[in-house]
Amino acid sequence: MNISFVVATLLALTVSMKSLHVLGTVQIGAPTTPVVFSTIVSVYVIGGLVGVSVPLQREVEGRLDFLGQFSAVQQVELRAQVGGILTQIGFKDGDIVHKGDLLFLIDPTPYRIKFSEATAQLESARARLGLANRELARAESLKKTGAGTVENADQKVAEQRAAQAAVDDALAAMRDARFDLDHTRIAAPFTGRIGTHEVSVGNLISGSRAGTSPTTLLATLVSTDSVYLNFDMSEADYMTFLRDREKQGGPLAEKVQIALADESHFTHEGTLDFIDNTLNRSSGTIHARATVPNTDGRLRAGMFANVELLSPEKRSVLVIPATAVLYAPYGDSVFALEEKRDPAGNPTLIAHQKFVRLGERRGDLVAVVNGLTAGETIVSSGAFKLRNGSPVVVKNELAPKAEVNPQPVDK
Repeated sequence: MNISFVVATLLALTVSMKSLHVLGTVQIGAPTTPVVFSTIVSVYVIGGLVGVSVPLQREVEGRLDFLGQFSAVQQVELRAQVGGILTQIGFKDGDIVHKGDLLFLIDPTPYRIKFSEATAQLESARARLGLANRELARAESLKKTGAGTVENADQKVAEQRAAQAAVDDALAAMRDARFDLDHTRIAAPFTGRIGTHEVSVGNLISGSRAGTSPTTLLATLVSTDSVYLNFDMSEADYMTFLRDREKQGGPLAEKVQIALADESHFTHEGTLDFIDNTLNRSSGTIHARATVPNTDGRLRAGMFANVELLSPEKRSVLVIPATAVLYAPYGDSVFALEEKRDPAGNPTLIAHQKFVRLGERRGDLVAVVNGLTAGETIVSSGAFKLRNGSPVVVKNELAPKAEVNPQPVDK
């Protein structure tokens, strides 16, 4: 083996051990006495400066928060019931249209021709019916005088009934032609906001009365005077909601507070008017819906909003600053402080991780359902850099003030 290589390796290991000793004792210029690995592991490393706070017991109104999405109360896809060439579009994309307004016009010429043919056939059938009625009357008269036979009278009765059936058939054909002609005009079924037109003038439109064959989508129309706000409750939130309703003794209809995506406060109000009759087995949630007035037309289907259900009954909860919580997929946690002594015998604050179950959030504060007790000291700022068992130094000047209703301050 190369002797120079061995010597170089030993020198490198010596330097590394000296460096590790300096890191372990956190001393500058300390003697470079060789240390063993077990000594390095037992050395305390300061977790850093942190701010602390104590959980507070507060009386708050019960509140359930959800994320909801708006949908239209009425929404229809406009499709033709008859086919033909599109000759007119009666709106601008995005307009508010009123019930009965003409939206699309399909070339009515072939349907007018069909209606004229049906009208002519009806007149011909009525003429034959008139002749059959007169012949029947003569046959009945001749039968009474004995100049006509019974067989001839019965034949005229049958001819009269056949002529009447031909009139009924021609009348149905005329109504059918009238239906097709009327439906070349596609009007708004209700007042609302229309979307973009999906086809342009000159295109051939496919139509179907019963939807048994492919049809052409022309546009989509949604109502605007009010909108639905759909959201899902977890099973636990649903049970909390039911117990609050039982205590209140009121009906299902309940006011909900709403905040849009760009709003920090709940400035809109709606009425909870529907809760589904079954829970979704795959998600463990139950669907609920509120109706929200939309007189100014600002709310659009597909928008998201925060929903808040308030309970009139106040309850005592433990609250902590939201900055104290470490959120993780496997569970939320906080760091609680415990006083111990370091290897030198000096008092040291040690951070221990504790998993907690959180409740609703109020401004900068969040409720703790379980996992903490009143009087415990927790890290409220700087927790992200800690590990379980890290020593810390308290410096509360670093911690921001937590408020229930925080307001922005221009500094």
